[in-house]
Amino acid sequence: MENDKAKFKNEFKKRLYNFVLRLIKFIDKLPKNSVCDVMGKQLLRSGTSILANYIEANSASSKKDFINFFTHSLKSANESKVWLALLRDTGKGDQKELSWLLQELVEISNVIAKGIITLKEKK
Repeated sequence: MENDKAKFKNEFKKRLYNFVLRLIKFIDKLPKNSVCDVMGKQLLRSGTSILANYIEANSASSKKDFINFFTHSLKSANESKVWLALLRDTGKGDQKELSWLLQELVEISNVIAKGIITLKEKK
């Protein structure tokens, strides 16, 4: 049986993975024009980077490395929020899905930020 910490980590990883899947599907459905192409590519890069850096953090060789990958994950999440907000405010894409993605990203960012703070306090 998993302990609570391991269970939370597994559930969070699944949640993050599912967020990225929904993000990819959202980007794929954006209107085909130059603005959406550029913003979609930027969002795809930053959004998938959240997950990639989170996964890298979990196989880091040191605490410093772990914090560094978590920090990159948070920075990518913050960048993704900007792209999503720009798409929302320019009326591009499914607004209901955009709202869900932004809310989910805020919650994901809070978890990652809390992890960074907790790790830094343990120094």
